[in-house]
Amino acid sequence: MDVTTILILLLSGAIITYFSGDKLASKVALIFSLGALAVTLYLLTLYTDGANISFISNWIDIPKVSLAFKADGLSLAMVLLTAALTPLIIFSSFGNTFTNAKSFYALVLFMAFAMTGTFLAADGLLYYIFWELSLIPIYFIALIWGNGDAEERKKAVVKFFIYTLAGSLFMLIGFAYLYTKANSFLLEDLYKLDLSSTEQCYIFFAFFLAYAIKIPIIPFHTWQAKVYQKAPTVGTMLLSGIMLKMGLYSIIRWQLPIAPQAAKTYMPVLIGLSIAGVIYGSIVALRQKDLKKLLAYSSLAHVGLIAAGCYTLTLDGLSGAVSQMIAHGFVIVGLFFATEIIYRRYETRTIAEMGGIRAQTPRFSSMFMLLVLASVALPGTFNFVGEFTVLYSLSQINIWFVILGGTTIILGGYYMLKMFQNTMLGETNTKVFTDVTTNEAITLVAIIGFLLFFGLYPKPIVDLVTPSLNQILETINR
Repeated sequence: MDVTTILILLLSGAIITYFSGDKLASKVALIFSLGALAVTLYLLTLYTDGANISFISNWIDIPKVSLAFKADGLSLAMVLLTAALTPLIIFSSFGNTFTNAKSFYALVLFMAFAMTGTFLAADGLLYYIFWELSLIPIYFIALIWGNGDAEERKKAVVKFFIYTLAGSLFMLIGFAYLYTKANSFLLEDLYKLDLSSTEQCYIFFAFFLAYAIKIPIIPFHTWQAKVYQKAPTVGTMLLSGIMLKMGLYSIIRWQLPIAPQAAKTYMPVLIGLSIAGVIYGSIVALRQKDLKKLLAYSSLAHVGLIAAGCYTLTLDGLSGAVSQMIAHGFVIVGLFFATEIIYRRYETRTIAEMGGIRAQTPRFSSMFMLLVLASVALPGTFNFVGEFTVLYSLSQINIWFVILGGTTIILGGYYMLKMFQNTMLGETNTKVFTDVTTNEAITLVAIIGFLLFFGLYPKPIVDLVTPSLNQILETINR
């Protein structure tokens, strides 16, 4: 068995879900997503036992393109993130009713298939195909099943689509040029190229445009808040929990090793831009009145810090960034789901119209509080592990980077706790807030349990990714 099994299972699941009909679609999608998680865990055990679960086969002769899927600790960590969050996201949607549910859940599984392929692809053209494929399902999910005015939603989603596609075209041009130098798209062949400083600069920024838009890094972030707000909660979870990690992962896997000299040259600028996103996202989050938009800008601040860790070019920075990618994926999905739970009862996302929830349901408010504390990286949560390691890596580069990057702790704590106070405490809303259902509680407990377990014992994930990161650093420093 190799990693293509996961891709085949997810793609088959998307097709079968579509033909299962609207009544069974959600359950069929959940079964296939759980199957993908089980296969991923089994393949992980094979990998840790020393088995080769990568796959490579010739696909196209001219140009030379291979069906190459690389399974190492880094890619498997990202596949695990996708495989674990997809069933949670699907299960969390059981409290909603979707028109044409078969298409909706088929698109969710197809998006998981495309994102998994992006994390595993070890051929540049194959990677680009999966990268673009992931854009199609989220476009339709946000456009058809999104919130608010249809015209505003269409503008936001089209802007997102054009931005992302435009950035990706620069990356495709970069791959085309690399092919002329290596006569191959294979990742290992691209790593061996001896590019001049000028060539590296062009390649580096061609890739940077694609990744900066996807993550996003300011000033390429203008699509994010509106799309997060207008997309259905399932779409927002997929975007924030998994899809933006494609850009962060790709920095480590593709951009830095292929153009290491450019990465070293522009390191201060790139870290500065990333930290600017931390400060900007936090300040704008303070002013938000819509809960979804507040979480969108909070996410912008957190991923800015992760990107800064990636560009430190240190083992601590890369390791902390990967840990924070995974932790952020879980906590942001949990927070957006908590927002959806509130919306199901109050039919509003306006913070001023909430309040007093704790008096009616202490159980939900307690779980929400744990997610808030994880988001602000309280020691004992997995977010603290990643955030502390990234900040430590920044201190190795320049003390001002860690001082400015550390503002995320102060500002994040302020706006998240203020948000909790305004939504959970204070005067009771006139509407009754019923307690969380069993499905809702299972989803929240699973997310919180993951964050607390790996917050106290992060060693399995750190040990999984460290050998791969060391190999990448060796390529960067060769």
